[in-house]
Amino acid sequence: MTEMAKLPKIQDADLYDKIVLVRVDHNVVKKGKIKDAYRIDCTIPTIIHILKNGGKPILMTHIGRPKDKAAGTINTDPNDDVLPITEYLKQKYGLTCKVPEMQKLGDKGYWGIDSTINFYISELYNGEFDILYLPNTRFFMGEEDKGELKKQFGKQLAGIADVFVNDAFGSWQPHASTVCPVEYLPSYAGLLMQKELEHLTDIFSPVKPLTAVVAGSKFDTKIQPLEVLIERVDNLILGGVIFNAYIAVKYGIKIKGIDEADMKIAEQFVNLANKYPGKVIEPEYIVESDSLEEKAEGKYRTHKIADLKKGTELNYVLDIGKDAFKDQKLIDVVMKSKTIFVNAVMGFTPNFTEGTIGMYNLIDQNKDAIKLFGGGDTLQEFKNLLINTYLKALDDPKYYFFTGGGTILTAIEQGSPWKLDTLVALLNKK
Repeated sequence: MTEMAKLPKIQDADLYDKIVLVRVDHNVVKKGKIKDAYRIDCTIPTIIHILKNGGKPILMTHIGRPKDKAAGTINTDPNDDVLPITEYLKQKYGLTCKVPEMQKLGDKGYWGIDSTINFYISELYNGEFDILYLPNTRFFMGEEDKGELKKQFGKQLAGIADVFVNDAFGSWQPHASTVCPVEYLPSYAGLLMQKELEHLTDIFSPVKPLTAVVAGSKFDTKIQPLEVLIERVDNLILGGVIFNAYIAVKYGIKIKGIDEADMKIAEQFVNLANKYPGKVIEPEYIVESDSLEEKAEGKYRTHKIADLKKGTELNYVLDIGKDAFKDQKLIDVVMKSKTIFVNAVMGFTPNFTEGTIGMYNLIDQNKDAIKLFGGGDTLQEFKNLLINTYLKALDDPKYYFFTGGGTILTAIEQGSPWKLDTLVALLNKK
């Protein structure tokens, strides 16, 4: 029996008249506003399933990074509040929500779930509103703790519900709200979680050739999945700081903003890539800028990488040049691919976008390939830069947009999605 077949699913849960605690990934609020509601919309089928089957949902998500790990403080800033999410659920879907107030311990955040929540649960049970939405889970002291506080918070969460559902594919870290309730409650994977896992098969067992497009602002966060990817894929296209560090090492040039740590990791990756000749497909052109703040006339220029002499010193390299997408080799690689995985913004947003537009347009021209996009920035820029293409892609069965790019890279690094702590917890549930 496969892991997918073993996975406890919400379709098999008895939800009638039950309080259902649901972990979602609604981490879409920035500075008090919703940047992109896609991750909320994706969880609606699970929420509606619970309501239609007589369940009473309590939702929870993390937002941002309110914890100062060095100081041990938690900033319960209203800009990281769940209220914009509850307002969105009401306006778009007509779902009424309440957010319970919790006791705060100064700059340490919320101590845990206090007894006042019983009043809200009673109202939820009586149908006075549709959803009880807990405050940002990272406002609670136990959420990211690794010891007793984590256990206590996990027990408290389990204590307010009858059933636990994990629908937060993007929240792969083993925090209190993602793994602890499984220890105490009947627990199931939500509909979105199942859908994401099914599409991950297209990465782990792809129709070949498989091309991966990966970018990032730091090499150290991507090096391990890249080391696995280069073995699995037929072609690997790099962008962002990762690509800058790669070409700096390979061609002996200096690029402003690339630190020594990235150079050392890039050297390690270049040595590995040499064992797989031809797999790393290099866009031929890069855009150098004198400023990070603007794209000002006369202060940026395009270079052909092959023309740069060893020892050349460049200012900030902030984009892939648009002429790169006239290169027949790059065109052939993308157009002949049967599966394309994209976790990349090719330029430094919001001013340097030609590389991202060029790459996404080229990928879209391949109508036969399965196209898998992951990561918040990746989806956001697709939507911002190519809105018509994005809207068509939402209804195109050849496209799939994952809600968690980091989860995919972690699964790739571990060699299987079934090694993720959140899924291990569900699979091991007795």
